[in-house]
Amino acid sequence: MSVADGAAQGRLFPHVRLRGDFRARGCQYGEQAKARVHGSLEAYERVFEHCASWDWRRVCREALRFVPAIEALEAGYLEEMQGIADGAGVQFEDILALNVRTEVVFAAEARRALATPQPRQPRMAECSAFCLLPQAASSRHTLLGQNWDWYVHCRDTVVVLEAEQEERPNYVTVVEAGLLAKAGINSCGLGLATNALVTAEDRGEPGVPYHLVLRAIMDCRSVTDAVALVQRVPRASSANYLVAHRDGVALDLECAPGDFGRVYVLLPENGTIVHTNHFLSPRFDLREVSLWAMPDSAARLVRLRAAIADRRRSVEVDDLVAVLSDHAEYPASVCCHPDERDHPQERAATIASLVMDLDDQRLLLADGNPCATPFRELDYRSFFDKSCPIGRVSEVS
Repeated sequence: MSVADGAAQGRLFPHVRLRGDFRARGCQYGEQAKARVHGSLEAYERVFEHCASWDWRRVCREALRFVPAIEALEAGYLEEMQGIADGAGVQFEDILALNVRTEVVFAAEARRALATPQPRQPRMAECSAFCLLPQAASSRHTLLGQNWDWYVHCRDTVVVLEAEQEERPNYVTVVEAGLLAKAGINSCGLGLATNALVTAEDRGEPGVPYHLVLRAIMDCRSVTDAVALVQRVPRASSANYLVAHRDGVALDLECAPGDFGRVYVLLPENGTIVHTNHFLSPRFDLREVSLWAMPDSAARLVRLRAAIADRRRSVEVDDLVAVLSDHAEYPASVCCHPDERDHPQERAATIASLVMDLDDQRLLLADGNPCATPFRELDYRSFFDKSCPIGRVSEVS
């Protein structure tokens, strides 16, 4: 496998190291990533205007409706966002608006899909995720990863966020500056990959926002804790949470807005799970919008299954790098590239590519399209060298 020192590329995502309580970590985040936080705000002001026809003032006003649900989940996450705002020199509502960007964008897509007559069909690029349990991986380790596809502006706003916590797991997440979490791994051996989903129920109604659920999973100690978490909170958006643990346990949680009755669990098959951006559960009984918004999802799933789930031999890391770099159906491929036919505000690409080894506590990261960007190895054994805390973790899980 070509795992290289990404310094040769000259565009590595900066690393942001945090420690202390919620507010302190947030302040450090905002201070260290100030320019990128401002870049996120400027970019999403344009995105929200294009997708939802909302100006920034309205987005901030709508975002405040989600505060009670976030506070009920964990008031500390509000402190974290206030700290980011203070450190970056912006308002709390600005950071909150970034963390409800899924609720704004995908609710707008659902409205478009259900309009009569229907408007033009968009192509929103999203993510391709996988998990291999030890019996399917040549290393006999639990491997988890994804291509994260999103708007091209994110190439200039991503950070590798490394958080030290006293009473909860340390965690690492690759995320847009100003947002609390995305895909990542924590010191208890838990890993998370994720895919956006959308149904007719995605109306942007108050609940726990998608990126706050991701943040809360980073505080979980086990797959069971993550399952309990997504069922306990009233979720605002559809999303897929692929969670795995170094013990060799993995589950895929397809979620629609609502409570525990809208969680659809998928089990590994032959030691693997693959997922893109539409519901796969036979129990799913809502009106699907995902394939309308992300029509390339089905073809990407076919490619993932062929490369990972349907193989008759153990999967090598090289196999994962190959499928993450796959260009079938280009540009709407697993390795996604901008489509010049799309509106400039809708053009998307693979922003980052990740392979997480939960046993070795290391992360292989391509800072851009994996077809052109060498993977670099990030070793977090020392950073995660702490006994898994119990403390208050159970309160969020």
